[in-house]
Amino acid sequence: MKITEVKLGRISVPLRVPFKTAVRSVDSVEDVIVEIHTDTGAVGYGEAPPTGAVTGDTTGAIVGAIQDHIAKSIVGRDVDDFEDVIQTVQKCIVKNTSAKAAVDMALWDLYGQLYKIPVYKLMGGARKQIVTDITISVNPPEEMARDAVNAVERGYDTLKIKVGANPELDVARLAAVRQAIGDKTRIRIDANQGWEPKQAVRLLNQMQEKGLDIEFVEQPVKAHDFEGLKYVTERSYVPVLADESVFSPEDALTIMQMGAADLVNIKLMKCGGLYNALKIASAAEVYGVECMIGCMLEAKISVNAAVHLACAKKIITKIDLDGPVLCSEDPILGGAVFQEQLITVSDEPGLGIKGVEGIQYL
Repeated sequence: MKITEVKLGRISVPLRVPFKTAVRSVDSVEDVIVEIHTDTGAVGYGEAPPTGAVTGDTTGAIVGAIQDHIAKSIVGRDVDDFEDVIQTVQKCIVKNTSAKAAVDMALWDLYGQLYKIPVYKLMGGARKQIVTDITISVNPPEEMARDAVNAVERGYDTLKIKVGANPELDVARLAAVRQAIGDKTRIRIDANQGWEPKQAVRLLNQMQEKGLDIEFVEQPVKAHDFEGLKYVTERSYVPVLADESVFSPEDALTIMQMGAADLVNIKLMKCGGLYNALKIASAAEVYGVECMIGCMLEAKISVNAAVHLACAKKIITKIDLDGPVLCSEDPILGGAVFQEQLITVSDEPGLGIKGVEGIQYL
């Protein structure tokens, strides 16, 4: 199975409601689609969202990295030389993790198709179903409370609440949500780097003292501030999850060795794809650090790849793969089935993607 062509396209998918965090506000998913074609007729699918505020990867950067560097390095190669081809993707250009992730997952898709096995079984095959949380955007407290009630009515038992945009309002936001939904629904919060270390400790401990029962906090401080992350982890009543601080297996390993966080978040767009995500999961198994698997604002191709990883590895105990259910429509044919919080992986060979409706080829 030889690679003959790498085709790129774009999709635009409206969100149900605007997505607001401490660093950005978004109305639609605008993603780059990768198709890797082969001489057997098999096609592997990948996807990358331009999330410049987090990864630094814009649409132009993703397209340029793939067209000018990655595609040229893999066209003509045999998919069966999998390790070498995957490493080539990682080595042919520095950074550009979203572009690498999109090509990486398309190659895994082809490798699974080559051997007629779903990717999650190639990686370990721990389970067929997972349960995701759903994100509540940062807004005035009463609006967040309404959104939280709506999510619980849709069947979600775990909410991820965005905070950090106005730290002094964050306790009020969480209090309003907790009062609205009661004490049976899990609440995890994501500050998106919005706090300073001492401020984070004060706010988190205040939340727990008020009985808000926070499961964990995601990335309370700046991504580069490993010492600040460690400061919060050692002093907070709320467990700490490292997210934006983890852009590579090396980052994850450093955080685990320092004891800078209680949990680590794996995101394919930050670490460069499934190949490096597996390294993070292996390190976590060694250090006994549970992982969450998360996503950016992505449509189903790339989130589907993350589903395969989550279904492969038991060390991934927290699931934050709500991208497709935040969208108002699904243009992706095949792949995992998303039924609100319940996600069922496909047993089709590879990643199980059959096509993309409405793709605009570049």
